[in-house]
Amino acid sequence: MLIPKSLAVIVKDVQVKNIFLKDMTKTEIAKAFSNGEFEKTNNLISDNAEWIVIEEDRCIGKQAILDNCEQVGNYFKSVTTNFKTLNIITDGNKVVINGTAEFLRDNKRISFVSACDVYEFNEKSEIQKITSYCIQH
Repeated sequence: MLIPKSLAVIVKDVQVKNIFLKDMTKTEIAKAFSNGEFEKTNNLISDNAEWIVIEEDRCIGKQAILDNCEQVGNYFKSVTTNFKTLNIITDGNKVVINGTAEFLRDNKRISFVSACDVYEFNEKSEIQKITSYCIQH
């Protein structure tokens, strides 16, 4: 069966993206997630992963996490975001990232958050657990 050239380009592009994503380090995966680049991490979340945002929310299972990422991502699209990574600490299967996030609308600050995300990875280098600590100023 012949595949149309345009479809072959799409398939090749998806294959290249999948190879690239699988080659991301744990630190790169954690940083992408912390910076709201969820599409880069969707295939790197364990099926039984857990995301706890202290005193706010808890998502259990990959689909619940992806649903929450979609909701958060939609919010990010509605504002201008300014993420700053301040520190990254790695130790074995754990990565900790702290930083800030500023959210602007019409050049006016609507929110500023200081955050710390603790990532735990499984033996396949997939996100197994995220614990997020967020302080809104």
